[in-house]
Amino acid sequence: MTSLMKKSCPCGTGLSTEVCCGRYHHGETAPTPEALMRSRYSAFAFGLTDYLLATWHISTRPDELLPDPHTQWKGLSIIKEIPDVQKAPSQANTGYIHFRAYFKERARWHRLEENSRFVFEGCRWWYIDGTPEVMRLKPRRNDPCFCGSGRKLKLCCKE
Repeated sequence: MTSLMKKSCPCGTGLSTEVCCGRYHHGETAPTPEALMRSRYSAFAFGLTDYLLATWHISTRPDELLPDPHTQWKGLSIIKEIPDVQKAPSQANTGYIHFRAYFKERARWHRLEENSRFVFEGCRWWYIDGTPEVMRLKPRRNDPCFCGSGRKLKLCCKE
């Protein structure tokens, strides 16, 4: 078992990667759009471009996806899931996830906010597309860290 699998999952659930998104990265099918969204975020954090392409619907999937070594994904917040597929999964074949993700790129902080669209097809959920908005942030040293640790930025993810 790798040390990545024992660490807390980057998607923010507080679970280990092994029991959270890691199982989807290793072949288990994500049961909801939110689970797929979280596993895709974690895949971005780990640089798992093959997984990202494998979970992207063929109608919108790019030919290739190169990892970005200058981007460090630091935090994810799920704002809203539409429809609530937990209540009626058999009736929902399209899902939407509104999320915010925080990342650092070349010592600058950013927030990606997106409404992502997912479709249930072939007994699994697929990422279709999203409407992203990226905003550059200018946090202060004493602001709370974007990773969700509750610590001050200057003591947490400053690097």
